[in-house]
Amino acid sequence: MAKRSNSYNPDAIRLQLEELVGKLQVQLASEDLRERVLSIIPVRHSVRDLGVSMLPKDIGSARNRILYYLQQYPGTIIHGEELAVVAGIEEYARRIRELRVEFGWQIISGITAREAAAEGQLEGIEVKHIQVDDYILFSAKQDRDAAFRWRLANSIRKGEGGAKSKILKFFQGNVGKAVSLEELRYVANNASEWARRVRELRTEDAWPVEAVEGGYVLQENKQGEVHDRNIKQHTYAAVLDRDHYACRKCGWSHSIAVPGDPRKRLELHHIEHHKAGGKNEADNLITLCNVHHDEIHAIGKEWDGRDFMEWLVK
Repeated sequence: MAKRSNSYNPDAIRLQLEELVGKLQVQLASEDLRERVLSIIPVRHSVRDLGVSMLPKDIGSARNRILYYLQQYPGTIIHGEELAVVAGIEEYARRIRELRVEFGWQIISGITAREAAAEGQLEGIEVKHIQVDDYILFSAKQDRDAAFRWRLANSIRKGEGGAKSKILKFFQGNVGKAVSLEELRYVANNASEWARRVRELRTEDAWPVEAVEGGYVLQENKQGEVHDRNIKQHTYAAVLDRDHYACRKCGWSHSIAVPGDPRKRLELHHIEHHKAGGKNEADNLITLCNVHHDEIHAIGKEWDGRDFMEWLVK
């Protein structure tokens, strides 16, 4: 049996492969089944070596080769077969999990991407034709706290309760810190409805969960007021989009958040108070940061539209 090549010269490996394929016609004509099978093994080795040789020699392990390849195409759907080629091993999926769990790279699988997209939680990437064994490197930034979060997720996953309660508990264990889509799916025991449960926490249960690159963050361990839970998802999203995901009073948004700032989250405020009959409709809702939302309620008066707009521009 031919030995695997140690060469990182694609041309040399290609010539070796051509030679091996040329011999196959005779070898596959053998009546002995095992002899035919054995004749294919050197060809498989050469194909594997050819894939590995396409990457720089100093990259090292299969895990590093997979990461290098994904880093060349961030935000792009990469087929599992591609990763198998550059990894040079059959267990490439295990190496992907190591990159995600042990090293903090935000690599999401095809199934996670599809489930997130179905709930409107994955923007900018077309996932209509994504396959289960496809992958996306969602962020080129390594998350060095990931190992801790995965241990916490594993502990919560084994406990009592449904998918939503486990997701909330995981958020509460990481207040102010971004958690990834894969972590949320995992802590929910890989239940297909995990993305819907995240949406319900945000829009129906009024937890201050905000979308960030590749995941979500619970801005504060404080649930919103009861009436906010009746705002329809499409209305909630439309108001945030109309207001450019920023406080209409001060312009604060999550993109400019800094440590120590009391502004932690965005909330929807009823211009005509809900208890006074104000409706959960876009023209009666406005985006405020938590500081200015608290301020306007602390004033303690019933507002009409004109009074409110005067306060807004002061």
